[in-house]
Amino acid sequence: MTDITPQPRDPAPARRRANLGVRTTLAAILLAGTALTGFAVGNHGFAAEPDPAANTTAATAIQPQGPAQRLPDFSGLVKQVKPAVVSITSMLKPGAEESELGGGEQGGMPNGMQGLPPGLFGMVPQQQQPRVIEARGSGFIIDANGTVVTNNHVVRNARSVSVTLGDGTVLPAKIIGRDPRTDIAVLKIDAGHKLPFISLGNSADVEPGQWVIAMGNPFGLGGTVTAGIVSARGRDIGEGPYDNFIQIDAPINQGNSGGPLFTQVGKVIGINTAILSPTGGSVGIGFAIPSDTVRTVVAQLEDHGHVTRGFIGVAAQPVTADMSKALDLGNAASGALVASVVADGPAAKAGVQPGDVIAAVNNDTVKDPRDLAVDVANVTPGSKATLKVIRNGKTESVDVAVGTLPGEQTADNASQPGDSGQPKIGVALAPLSPRLRNQLGLSEQSTGAVVAQVTPGSPADQAGLQPGDVLVGVGDKKVTNPSEAVAALHAATSKGRPLALRIMRDGQASFVAIDLNHAGAGQYDAEPG
Repeated sequence: MTDITPQPRDPAPARRRANLGVRTTLAAILLAGTALTGFAVGNHGFAAEPDPAANTTAATAIQPQGPAQRLPDFSGLVKQVKPAVVSITSMLKPGAEESELGGGEQGGMPNGMQGLPPGLFGMVPQQQQPRVIEARGSGFIIDANGTVVTNNHVVRNARSVSVTLGDGTVLPAKIIGRDPRTDIAVLKIDAGHKLPFISLGNSADVEPGQWVIAMGNPFGLGGTVTAGIVSARGRDIGEGPYDNFIQIDAPINQGNSGGPLFTQVGKVIGINTAILSPTGGSVGIGFAIPSDTVRTVVAQLEDHGHVTRGFIGVAAQPVTADMSKALDLGNAASGALVASVVADGPAAKAGVQPGDVIAAVNNDTVKDPRDLAVDVANVTPGSKATLKVIRNGKTESVDVAVGTLPGEQTADNASQPGDSGQPKIGVALAPLSPRLRNQLGLSEQSTGAVVAQVTPGSPADQAGLQPGDVLVGVGDKKVTNPSEAVAALHAATSKGRPLALRIMRDGQASFVAIDLNHAGAGQYDAEPG
C-alpha cells in the first residue's frame, strides 16, 4: 500500500454563467436601492444601458485587458486525500470536558486564545452510573499499518478511544504515546488490511499567501473541508515553550482538533490545533502545528512512547535595545540573554555565564529565548551543540554536551517503567473510619475498604466503581480493611479470571465484575490510600 499522492490539476475551468432565477431577481431588487441612476437589472445581473442621446465623442470607461483569474478548485484533491482523514471519539471521565478549553497539562491560554477542543456530547446519565462524556476530534493516517496522528488534548482524558474511517468503519484505538508540550498524540488501529495514508510535507517551505485546505470533524460534522491561505508563520501564542505555529484563515472550529492542513499538492504541512476567538467560533485566525515538528515528535513517540529533548540548563530573557547597547552588542537587539545557569548543568560545565548572550545554536540564529528553547530541544541528548556566545562585546564559540530535559518521561503512553506485568485494576483504598461511616450512612460495626480514588480509564473506572463505594468482599472472600482488600485482589488477579467485587453503595449491596482481559492498554494498581 503506497501513500496517497494527489496528482496536480490543471487550473479550474471557467465558471459557467449561473441561471440565477427567482433568487437572483430578489437579490437584485433588494440591492436596487444602492444602484446608481442609469443602471438597470439585466437578464442576468446589472448592466449599464446605453443612452442613445449621449455624446459619442465623450470619454468612455477604461476597459482593462488581462488574463482571467480563476479561483482554485480543490474537489479533486479532496477526493484523493479524504480516505486517510479520520474522526476520533474519546470517552472522557466525568468533568473532563471542563479542562478541554485550554487548561490541563499545557496550562491556560492567553485572553481570547482557545485550544480547539473536541466537540463534546453529554449522554443522559443512568441512575447510579457515572455520566459519560464523548469528545469528538479529528486525525489522519500516516502509514498503511494504521498509525494515526492527532492532538494530545483530543485523547488527554480519555477512558477509551475509537477511530471512525471515511467509509464509516469504527475501530478501537490504542494510545501509543502523547506529548503535552507540543500537543501531539499517536494512536494505533488495526483494520485487518492495509489502509490509505498521507505523507507529511515540509512546513519550512510554506510561505504566507499560499492556499491551504483544512479537513476534519468540526462540531461532529465529519468530512468537512474548508480552505484559506497561510496568514503567517512562527506564531508564539503562549501555549507552550515550543510554540511555532502556522497561522491560517481557513475556518476551523471545535472538533477540528488533530485534523490535517494540506497544501495544494496534498502534503500535510500542519495539524489544526487552536483558534484566536472572542466568541469561541472561527473568526479567521487559526493555528496549526508545523509538520516538521510533527515528524520529529511522532518518530519518538512511535519508537519510545515518549519524547526526549535537549537541555543545557540556562534561564534566558530577551535582549532589548537598551540592553543591547549596555552589553555592546551593536545595533541588533536580538539573542537570548542568560539570566541564570543551573549549577552543574551542561551549560555551567561548558563555561556559560550569566550575562552571556547566546546568538546561535549549531549555526541556527537565535532571535529570542523561545528560539533558544526550540533549538536546544531539537538537539539529541548526549550529543554536542556549538553555541555562538557574545561576552563583553566579543563573540566566541562554546561546545556544550547536551543533556536530557527533566520531566520529559511524563509525556508517554501511561505504561509505567519497571512494571511487573501483573494485571491492575486502578483504585486507591482508604480505611473505613468513624467519620467516613457517618458520611456514608453505615453502622459502627461496618467493615471494609473505602474506594478513595478511581484511575481514569482503568478497568475499575470502566466497570463503574466510584469514590465512596465500600469494598466488602472479593469473590467469596470477605475483606475488612485496605490491606486485606489489596491482598485479596492480587490473589484473585493471578488466576486470570474476571474479578467479582462485592461493594456497598448508598446502603445497598451489589456485585461489580471487572474483566482484566478486556481492559485498556494502561497499567493500574490497587493500593491503600
